[in-house]
Amino acid sequence: MEQPFIGAPGAESLLERAYIDAVEQVDDADDIRVRVLDAAYEQFCRMGIQRSTMEDVAKRAGLSRITVYRRFATKDTLVEHVVRREYRRYFDRFLVEIKQAETVADRVVLGFVSSLRAIRGNPLIGGLMAAEPGLLASSMITDDGRTLATVREFVAGQLRQEQHAGNVRTELDADVVAELMVRVSGSFLAIPSHVIDLDDEEQLAALARRYLVPLLEA
Repeated sequence: MEQPFIGAPGAESLLERAYIDAVEQVDDADDIRVRVLDAAYEQFCRMGIQRSTMEDVAKRAGLSRITVYRRFATKDTLVEHVVRREYRRYFDRFLVEIKQAETVADRVVLGFVSSLRAIRGNPLIGGLMAAEPGLLASSMITDDGRTLATVREFVAGQLRQEQHAGNVRTELDADVVAELMVRVSGSFLAIPSHVIDLDDEEQLAALARRYLVPLLEA
């Protein structure tokens, strides 16, 4: 099965597609499709992806196996769409949460803390990372930087909005600063830290305020 973080070689990553869906507010109006995705998410969280079958998902959804296959031709395709939806949910939640922060510094801190919390705490994605610790690190290395580039684009877009609002200097290179911020977050997700407690949100917030916020003045 393809790595659910990146998708097929040469194709858009799941993260890229989820990001586009969130920004464009794509709506999935197919009730049966949503029902299958809900059932698959619960099944994968309870039993794991490898131990789950399409038949298990169909049974949990209360649908026939043929109905599930009509929406998702293979298990790999179903897994990809379930993981993609979880990424989409993160982007949707982030875009709402970020509006509650009063200053650009607060938004940088919130973005850093919420991204680690959302991904590590997600029963499916966090569970995949726990079961296969090298999965995220491997995906970031073998996908030619597409996953990091997608998140960097998202963060850089937020920084440019701050520039347009007059909250950040126009001379700031948003792409470079976003790259640094994303690589810091990605390294914490991919490689366990023996110095920083990633479950301590106060410590993470202090770290972001001390080391990431100053990048806005670089």
